[in-house]
Amino acid sequence: MANASGVAADGFLPGDFTHPASGVSYRIVEQDRRVYLKFARETQAVGVAASAGDRSLKGQRELKYFLGSGKRGRTYLFEQDGYWFEIPVNWYAKKRVWDMAPNYLAVSEMPLTLPVDPGCLRCHSSDAQPSLPEARNRYAGAPFHEGGITCTACHGDASAHLTSGGHTAMMKIDELPAARRDSICLSCHLEGQEAVVHEGKRLVDFRPGQSIFDYASYFVRQAGSGERATSQWEALLQSGCKRGAGEKLTCTTCHDPHESTAAMSAGERVEYYRAKCLQCHDAGNPSAKGFAALHHPENRDCASCHMPRAKADDIAHEQVTDHRIPRFAGPPPSKTAPGNESKSTAATLVAIGTAPGIAGESSDRDLGLAYAFAASRGDRSSGERAMRLLREAEALPTANRDYELHEQLGFLDQLAGDKEAAAREYGMALEANPDDSIAAGNLALLKAGDRQYATAVQLWERAFREDPVQMKAGMNLAIVECGVGKKEAALGTLDRMLEFSPDNGQARELARSIRAGQHPCIAR
Repeated sequence: MANASGVAADGFLPGDFTHPASGVSYRIVEQDRRVYLKFARETQAVGVAASAGDRSLKGQRELKYFLGSGKRGRTYLFEQDGYWFEIPVNWYAKKRVWDMAPNYLAVSEMPLTLPVDPGCLRCHSSDAQPSLPEARNRYAGAPFHEGGITCTACHGDASAHLTSGGHTAMMKIDELPAARRDSICLSCHLEGQEAVVHEGKRLVDFRPGQSIFDYASYFVRQAGSGERATSQWEALLQSGCKRGAGEKLTCTTCHDPHESTAAMSAGERVEYYRAKCLQCHDAGNPSAKGFAALHHPENRDCASCHMPRAKADDIAHEQVTDHRIPRFAGPPPSKTAPGNESKSTAATLVAIGTAPGIAGESSDRDLGLAYAFAASRGDRSSGERAMRLLREAEALPTANRDYELHEQLGFLDQLAGDKEAAAREYGMALEANPDDSIAAGNLALLKAGDRQYATAVQLWERAFREDPVQMKAGMNLAIVECGVGKKEAALGTLDRMLEFSPDNGQARELARSIRAGQHPCIAR
């Protein structure tokens, strides 16, 4: 964990590969202790359609920090105009290959505006900083102050310990109530399928000794949906071990955060984890008739049968260990009752708690937002549930300051075709948070549809100026600027888009056609 992040030169891994789907070649190089991502594409790159026009590409970005210890993988961060981005390629340690970042394996254009996720910073570094209000990936300075996971990330404020020369003990984690003890691990190792931060809270403010559930609610689908590389807690809650041991069993029962098994031999790792299992399964009875002696004595590797590894659904080239600890290896059992398959509960979301069989608490607001996030990925039934729950939450006195609630209601109204209601909700979102670039961009689209171009331009300017990740807002702004005769303004917008996203074919083609006189910007 101490090597989970740091200065790019300290975590340099050379890379050189060509992505077939986009034709872009990537190189990670070091020059005089400075690390760069270099990218290029020849005009007629292999796999790139000739009809696409001139798609030649060449450039570089200086990489400031790395994320990832390299045990599973590694990526790098770069900064542009105060905004921080992840590079579009990752190192995958198990297969020892460079490849595109997850979800971008088949893209035809280079994605260079991947905003650094605050959760990645919070869990891979220490003293992660809050982002500025206008964009989630903009920071006043460095996005974190200490590389790697330091003592304070788990044990809390160390000032009294240091001032006393070590005589004042740091926080004793094992003496905390179970929920607060477990929250130290869960703040990074619990994701759920939907995570909703409570209104007025920020996860970056969580400190050891607090409960992570005071900051956010985490939801899973009742019937499950495969294995993911993190969030092992939700799987552990299903295990017979956790159900039997209760609060006694926690992450550190088997994992020592101060020790890595990576340096152990395969045989040493088998014995290390076997000893962990036998703490419960042979406690006080290490005799010839005990569990360890009689339960498959020919195979000392408990995990190979009871915690098999499977392909992760969310990270390419990676596997995860099954923390359900099944008696027999196999996929998670379906919770759909036999003969009732047509009424599958796969879309039903439940909040994760801190103990087996006990659902976590959540408000209508949080559950509604969780369903809205699912709806944004195309789940229509989730949209209906989200609308019902969020309408109830909107009636609360505190709803006027909850921009995320109004933003999602606007999205749901827009999805349902109620443009007037959507515009009203987006307006309330902007009243609660003038920096909500998503609400501004969506409201601008509605205004443009009503031919209110001046208002639309103001909103798109506001969204794209403050958050250049909003490429759709930038493109719509350029089109409308050109359409109302503002040629130079349109070209300025397109040039800014290409500064951040140089492989954006739509922006490049429109800029080329305007400059060539093939697309005259004349007010109609």
